[in-house]
Amino acid sequence: MHDAILVINTGSSSIKFAVYDISATEGLTCHLRGQVQGIGVQAAFTVSEMETAQSAAMTPVALTVTNHAQALQHILTWLGRHRRERNLIGVGHRVVHGGQRFTQATRIDADVITELKALIPLAPLHQPHALEAIEAMLEQQSQLPQVACFDTAFHASMPRHEQHFALPSEYEKQGIRRYGFHGLSYEYIASVLPDYLRERANGKVVIAHLGHGVSMSALRNLRSIATTMSFTPLDGLPMGKRSGAIDPAIVLYLLSRGMTTDEISDLLHHRSGLLGMSGISDDMQVLLSSPRAEAVEAVDYFCYRVVRELGSLTAVLGGLDALVFTGGIGEHARKVRQQVCNAAAWLGIALDTAANQANARQISLQESSVVVLAIPTDEEQMIARHTLTMIRGS
Repeated sequence: MHDAILVINTGSSSIKFAVYDISATEGLTCHLRGQVQGIGVQAAFTVSEMETAQSAAMTPVALTVTNHAQALQHILTWLGRHRRERNLIGVGHRVVHGGQRFTQATRIDADVITELKALIPLAPLHQPHALEAIEAMLEQQSQLPQVACFDTAFHASMPRHEQHFALPSEYEKQGIRRYGFHGLSYEYIASVLPDYLRERANGKVVIAHLGHGVSMSALRNLRSIATTMSFTPLDGLPMGKRSGAIDPAIVLYLLSRGMTTDEISDLLHHRSGLLGMSGISDDMQVLLSSPRAEAVEAVDYFCYRVVRELGSLTAVLGGLDALVFTGGIGEHARKVRQQVCNAAAWLGIALDTAANQANARQISLQESSVVVLAIPTDEEQMIARHTLTMIRGS
């Protein structure tokens, strides 16, 4: 019987999961991946066994689940019937916000859950759902060790001046500072960069995590030194539905005009970004295929802001050796990559148009002074690694 790690990655309306076999010779190998999407709306369950190519095309199964706990129960029931000769020895969870205390993966207990609940206001779209899954797992599988892996942890290496806001010091003591997010994605990319760049991986690298959530990070020696998100995942670049950075006085203005804090939060988190600008969709592929001027403008603005932040992060690094695209948009949206690279040609980027169209891993020409890569990220792999390390070390 194989020992295995279960990974739970909760989103605002979904739960992704993966099972990793543990082998003395091969380390962690992904056995299957699946997800429940559309929780509370039109939920659907899919799963793919990685050893069987045919199962990758499994037809989604409609579910009636109204919350993450019910979705998790369905996943656990399915795993109980189908995991065969596999013995789960631990569960790893993606938790978006670790605050000031949690700068590395942490074994979950009652005190940890209490502290994570206190961080809900800093990540209201994600933290509650992760905690719902953690508590449901504790109730249903209390004997299994559980490990929290934090999206903020990778950025704990940022220098102090990158973590500050220009506010009186007492506010920093209250935890108001730049944390950064998407850390598990960045950590995975950093772990595989030497395979692509060799010694150049330790140089000046910018990773662009472009998906429904969007951020960028500057790395030196494979460690984060700056990133675009800050106190919450709302800051930085425009996203699918989130506004990204805006003048904070806009919030004060809207308050003075009679909007409530809940209404402003809904505006910034759910009705802005690509959806708000285009009035069409928060899906980049939908916008790229639309001939409407609003869609074109939204895409152009998105690319412009990516280029603007690329310039800022390059200035922090003092140059640029490599640019890495990842995330759903970064991995699949050829036109976005092309627009960004063409606009950033002054940095020494020379795009290989054919390689970009083919979604190759390296999409820059050999003579390009900046290597440009498009690498799929794997947050679940990082969670599995951290979970195994915590269990073996306990």
